[in-house]
Amino acid sequence: MAIKKSELYSSLWKSCDELRGGMDASQYKDYVLVLLFVKYVSDKYAGVADVLIEVPEGGGFQDIVALKGQKDIGDGINKIITNLAEANDLKGVIDVADFNNADKLGKGKEMQDRLSNLVAIFETPALNFSKNRADGDDILGDAYE
Repeated sequence: MAIKKSELYSSLWKSCDELRGGMDASQYKDYVLVLLFVKYVSDKYAGVADVLIEVPEGGGFQDIVALKGQKDIGDGINKIITNLAEANDLKGVIDVADFNNADKLGKGKEMQDRLSNLVAIFETPALNFSKNRADGDDILGDAYE
C-alpha cells in the first residue's frame, strides 16, 4: 500500500512544529529532510544487498529510534548519520546539520525531548516506506518540494 501524501505532509508539518522556536524556519529542512532521508533509505534498503544506498550497521533509522529518551540523543544521531554518510560517499551532504546544537535544539532535557519527539513523528507506521508499492513513486521528491 502506498503512503498517502497527506500523511507525509502532515508528518513534515508536525516535525517543523517540533523545531519551532530554536532556529530560523529556513533551517528546519536541514534537520527534517535528513531524518526523512534516513527513514526512507532504511525502510527501503536496510538488509538488502546490491542497492544504490547501503545502510550500514549503526547507520539506520532504527538506530536513531533506539536513542529516544537518552541524554546523548543529539550526539548519537550525529554519529548514525555520519556512519550512513561515510558508507555512501555522502560526507558533507547529509551530515551537515548538527543534532547536538544546544543553541538550535535546546539544552539538556529540552533537546532530549525535542529530538525524541521529532524521531517519533517519523517512526509512525503510516510512514513505512518499505511498503510503498511502486519503485517509481516520487514520494521523497514530493516531500522535498
